[in-house]
Amino acid sequence: MKNTTKLKLILQLFTVTFDMDEDENLQMTLTDKRNGLKHTLIHSNYTAVMRMAYVYMNKQMKNSI
Repeated sequence: MKNTTKLKLILQLFTVTFDMDEDENLQMTLTDKRNGLKHTLIHSNYTAVMRMAYVYMNKQMKNSI
């Protein structure tokens, strides 16, 4: 699955914020639109952060069932 497709799915459930630290690690903060909980993912690679966010989203969906 392409990163843009993953991002579209993630944005349906989460507000997403991107940032980069001084070591050039990408930080993606996911804020759940339903309950406001925040979860931050950090990696040096955009694709890896997207993969981690997609896995996190699937776990959250599975836990809410």
